Amino acid sequence: MLRLYDTRRRGIFPFRPRGREVTLYVCGVTPYDTTHLGHARTYLTFDVLVRLLEARGRTVRYAQNVTDIDESILQRAARDGVAWDALGKREERKFLEDMDRLGWRKPDVMPHATREIRYMHQLIRQLLERGAAYVVDGSVYFSVATEKRYGELSRLSPAKMRAILATQDDAALDERRRRDPLDFALWRSVPSGPTWPSPWGQGRPGWHIECSAMALHHLGDRIDIHGGGADLIYPHHEDEIAQSEACTGKCPVVGWWVHAGLVRLDMAKMSKSDGNMVFVRDALTRASPEALRFYLLDSPYRRPFDHEEPRLARAAARQATLAADLGRPTRSDAIGRDAATRRVLAALEDDLNVARAIGRLERSARSADERVRASLRAIARGVLGIV
Repeated sequence: MLRLYDTRRRGIFPFRPRGREVTLYVCGVTPYDTTHLGHARTYLTFDVLVRLLEARGRTVRYAQNVTDIDESILQRAARDGVAWDALGKREERKFLEDMDRLGWRKPDVMPHATREIRYMHQLIRQLLERGAAYVVDGSVYFSVATEKRYGELSRLSPAKMRAILATQDDAALDERRRRDPLDFALWRSVPSGPTWPSPWGQGRPGWHIECSAMALHHLGDRIDIHGGGADLIYPHHEDEIAQSEACTGKCPVVGWWVHAGLVRLDMAKMSKSDGNMVFVRDALTRASPEALRFYLLDSPYRRPFDHEEPRLARAAARQATLAADLGRPTRSDAIGRDAATRRVLAALEDDLNVARAIGRLERSARSADERVRASLRAIARGVLGIV
């Protein structure tokens, strides 16, 4: 049985979905720059999770959003002198090209924030009706004081939360007259940039309400797994929990919160805003897609990952050896029930321990007969995508 770590409960628990179909929502890209290794590692982690669930007979409905309106996009577009929507479309195309080259199992639905504004309005109206939100001069804010579980996911002090909020791209737009510095925007009346009509006046949505609206719209008000990078725990996912549970009355609205560790370069988070990135398309000039997947997946997904070029080269060599040991795939390859296969699957079902699974693949491939190799190839190719 699959066991997964839940960030909110701080523990590993047997995964039991609520229905016959597993629902998964992963926070997607804000398309204002090309895909870096941090993006790739996060989305490959969930790619393996979906592939594993499907290989074990589960039906999965996988939604991953595109945040195509965001202060980061607007700031980059202004800097580069291009239209914000043209920038977003261009970078989204590049992202999809990069992930296709990495062989990901594309999400079943990829909603765009700008196309879901009416669902955000619906949620905001419900939050206002329930007394969980309030209006300040055409802007709407969520009142964190109305949610007694606020902070349960991140477990940060209010002082630490305020310090993080001060670093956000939209910090300068926050209304100083809001009731609490931790109250977050659901809808903003803004002086410039793209806006949409709303019951509260022209404006644009806050970041967090976008994902709540898209997740609830496409997956329903009970979601099995919600994932993303660890940098989203606060404020994004903390705020998503507050508004989604206040709106639906369901607690928990998400069964498992799953977060991938950040990719670092020279011990600093790899991020667009800091400019310290290694892009996927550049890495693919030095390694095959299968080798790059091997490299990014061959470590515990919840821990930070330090990018090192020599390590990438070693991973590429190991991947080539594994592919040679397993032999060429055939159409008849299928996951079997032999002992070697069970050991590999047991590692994957232990909170996605891909590194252990790869190690077991490497050891077994050297001596396995063709029947067992065919099963191991099915896992290496169909679940991990590394051969």
